[in-house]
Amino acid sequence: MNIYLTLITTFFCALVFSLYEVPVIVGVVKKLNLMDHPNERSSAVNSVPTLGGIAIFISFVVATTFGLIDYDLPEMKYILPALLLIFFVGLVDDIMNLVPYKKMIAQIIGVAILIFLAKIRFTNLHGIFGISEIGLLPGALLTGFTFLVIINAFNLMDGIDGLASGITMLIGLVFGGWFYLSGHFNYAILSIALVGSVGGFFYFNVFGIKNKIFMGDTGSLVVGTIISILVIRFNEFNIDHSLPYTIHAAPAISLGILSYPLMDMIRVIFIRLNHSRHPFRADKNHFHHRLLTLGLSHRQAAFSIIGFNIVFIFAVFYLNQRGIVTIISYVVVLCIILVLFPAYFIRKYKLIKRDDPVQQLLLPKSEKRVRKLRR
Repeated sequence: MNIYLTLITTFFCALVFSLYEVPVIVGVVKKLNLMDHPNERSSAVNSVPTLGGIAIFISFVVATTFGLIDYDLPEMKYILPALLLIFFVGLVDDIMNLVPYKKMIAQIIGVAILIFLAKIRFTNLHGIFGISEIGLLPGALLTGFTFLVIINAFNLMDGIDGLASGITMLIGLVFGGWFYLSGHFNYAILSIALVGSVGGFFYFNVFGIKNKIFMGDTGSLVVGTIISILVIRFNEFNIDHSLPYTIHAAPAISLGILSYPLMDMIRVIFIRLNHSRHPFRADKNHFHHRLLTLGLSHRQAAFSIIGFNIVFIFAVFYLNQRGIVTIISYVVVLCIILVLFPAYFIRKYKLIKRDDPVQQLLLPKSEKRVRKLRR
C-alpha cells in the first residue's frame, strides 16, 4: 500500500476507534464509580470518569497493527508486551492507587524489555563532551534513565484538560513528520497512530460534556513510553550525518521538542524536595496551576503551553547548525524565563494563597522572614 494512503488510513483508524471507545468506557466507568473526585490537589471541580488511557492504548494497538502490515518493524513484538505491562500498571494505579515504588518497578521491567529485547537504546552521544560511540552498559543505563524521565514527565504533566494529550499530539506530529521525510516509514506509522488515538481522547477531554473523561495514569504512562521510543529512535537515526534530512544536533533538538514536559517535571520536583515533600506526591504547584492562578481557563492554559512548546520546537530546528551545547543553553535560558514569567505577575498582583505552604515559595524573601518571625 502507498505510504501516503497508509498514514492517512492509520490516522483515521486510530481516531475513529478512539472516538467510538471513549463513550463506551465512560458508561462502564460511571457504573463502576471509578471517578476522579475533586480534592485539594486537583484542578477539576466535578467528578469525572478516568481510564481514558484504555481508549488510547487499544486504538494505538489496532491502528499500528493495521498500518504495519506492509512495513516491517521487527521490534514491535517486544514493544507491545512492554506497553501492555505499563498499561496494566497504570490501570491498577488508577483503580487502586499503587505506591510510587511499585509503579517504578513495573516501569523498569517494561523499559528493560525495550532496551535488551527490542534493542531500543542509545549507542552514540553525537559528540557530546567529545564522546561518540558508547558501549552496551552505559548505553543501557542512559536509555533507561531517559525512558523513566520522559514517562514520569508525562505522568506528572497530566493535570488540566487537553494539556498532556495536546503536547503528545504535537510531539507525535513532529517526530512523525521527520520519520516520514527521512524514509523511516514504520516509525512514521507509529507516530501517526499515536496522534490519532490521542486525538479521539482529546476531543472528549477538552470539549466533551456528557462523555468527558480523564487520561489517568493508564494513558499518561503509555503515551510517555511511546514518546520515549520515538525520541530514542530519532537520535539513533541521526547518527549518520550523510543521510538526507539529518539533524546534526539531535539530542538538543529532542530536548527542545520535549521542553515543556521536562521543564515542568524538574521544576515541581525541585519545589517539592525544597519543601521536604515526596517528589511524586501530587500538588497544585505545576506551571499550569500558575496560569490558572493568573485567571486563565483550562483550555486557555493548555493551549498557551502548547503554543510555548511550538515556539521551542521552531527555535531548536532553526538553530540546528549551532551545535548541541549552544542549543541546550538556549533551551535552558528560555525555560527559566518561561518559569519566572507567571511567578512575576503572581507576586505583582498578590495572587498567592497565604495559607498554602507550597505557594509560599513565590513570596519575596523579606516577607518570608517576617512570616517566620511571627511564628
